[in-house]
Amino acid sequence: MSPPAALDEVATTLRGARDPWWVIGSAAAWLHGAATSVADIDVLLSPRDAHDVIAAWCGDVVIGAPGEHFRSCPFARLEGATLPIELMAGLRVCSAGRWLAVRPATRQSVGEVHVPEPPELEAMFALFGRPKDRLRADLLRELGERSSGRSLRDGETLSSNIITMPRG
Repeated sequence: MSPPAALDEVATTLRGARDPWWVIGSAAAWLHGAATSVADIDVLLSPRDAHDVIAAWCGDVVIGAPGEHFRSCPFARLEGATLPIELMAGLRVCSAGRWLAVRPATRQSVGEVHVPEPPELEAMFALFGRPKDRLRADLLRELGERSSGRSLRDGETLSSNIITMPRG
């Protein structure tokens, strides 16, 4: 499938968003130049924008339940686009037994979509901790090292907007 066409659909879908939103995950890594596959488009957005997009979507919408590692309210998978679009509002990730809210502090436009800057996206992947996320963090780190000539230290890129949330 075509990430550029899918990203155009995301931009069109979110054109009326009232709050900041970001493409994250594999599509964001791909936009930053990482050689990674893209199976869907992950979008962080506000709950009100998520509800508006879900209400306006013409295709199928699958609402997901909270998981043991990730939670968002709502989580929705929009079917019928070039690639599925996954909406995550109020995304939280469980790390070391604590729930952390994930909201990027940086916002870089790439065409008509917005992504966290590479160091912050790398930190998100590290926080998510799954094998595919660690691989994408490594790809972004390598790209950064090639472009800047220096390596980032552990924790140096963690956003101040990744905050601890009470469990539950």
